[in-house]
Amino acid sequence: MPLYEYISECPDDPDASCRVCVKGFELRRPVERPPLKVCPLCRNVVKKVISQVNTPKVTKPFSLVDAKKAGFTVLEKRDEGVFEKQ
Repeated sequence: MPLYEYISECPDDPDASCRVCVKGFELRRPVERPPLKVCPLCRNVVKKVISQVNTPKVTKPFSLVDAKKAGFTVLEKRDEGVFEKQ
């Protein structure tokens, strides 16, 4: 299930919102369910926030030894269209 972030529509008015939706909150919801319209605690109007995507960062390319340890098959080109396993 994906993780969605929500925040209050009016974060400048703390009287209209609870302390949870003013700061924003995360919620796991199935993809097929529609986005929330109101905060589950105070029933104030909330909006879905587009958050940053978590992607792995590779700082260096894999060496042959690292690739073999990770379970990859390393092939070396011998001729035109011919590869051999290393």
